[in-house]
Amino acid sequence: MTNVLVLGATGTVGRRVARQLRERGATVTVASRAPADRGAVRFDWTDPSTWEKAVDGATHAFVMAPDGVAVDPRFLHLATTHGVDRMVLLSSKAIEAMGDLRLLAAERAVRDCGTVWSIVRADWFNQNFDEGFLRDAVLAGEVVMPLGDVRQAFNDAEDIAAVAVTALTEPGHEGRTYELSGPEALSFAEAVDIIAENTGRPLRYLGAAEDYVRVMTECGADRDQVLAEAAAFAALRAAGDAHVDDLVERVTGRRPRDFRTYAHEAAARGAWR
Repeated sequence: MTNVLVLGATGTVGRRVARQLRERGATVTVASRAPADRGAVRFDWTDPSTWEKAVDGATHAFVMAPDGVAVDPRFLHLATTHGVDRMVLLSSKAIEAMGDLRLLAAERAVRDCGTVWSIVRADWFNQNFDEGFLRDAVLAGEVVMPLGDVRQAFNDAEDIAAVAVTALTEPGHEGRTYELSGPEALSFAEAVDIIAENTGRPLRYLGAAEDYVRVMTECGADRDQVLAEAAAFAALRAAGDAHVDDLVERVTGRRPRDFRTYAHEAAARGAWR
């Protein structure tokens, strides 16, 4: 029997992966640092004592780590020795350009762990704006991201989860790295305008590096860390506009949700009230 361990199961993508797996009739073990559901297990990348209970009985695993937390190869080894024979890692696009050593190491660890693997590289989440780190900025009326007018292929979390679930449950995805694209490329300015239109809120976008450094340091962030982040974003900006493809549809059989639909639906349910 297939039992899928879902790490980060209370997060933006993880909870959607768990739900979509259950909709397919799969047995799911949900794990997170602070489990809220009955039957969930506690899992913490920094606490190896939580690892064995999480992998007990699992045959497949959706692997992710919160921003700034490393994917520990020791856990991957433990999982494979306990019977996990398929893993799907949530990663990110442009990690080479941005020098994201954490995710580059995570991808290497999954490829080398001795089990069947797939990697899902997502672009910016639509849900960053209503569930994630940009929600407070939207509510405050000002989104600061040092990417100028470079267009990004925003992904909806439902589509990211659908690709991961397909790779976890269907053959033909072994050894694949999927770089996901939404149905269109938008600049952050365009995305912010779409949210403003759907919420009726005054909302502006600041896309210069100096604005990012100023705002982040005024908010109390470490200046050296902010400068390092600005340099990484500069590398992403230099890479140019994202390219749109039909990968989500080819893998899942459904068209990805566009940003306008996402913003309309999020506003309708009161995400930014």
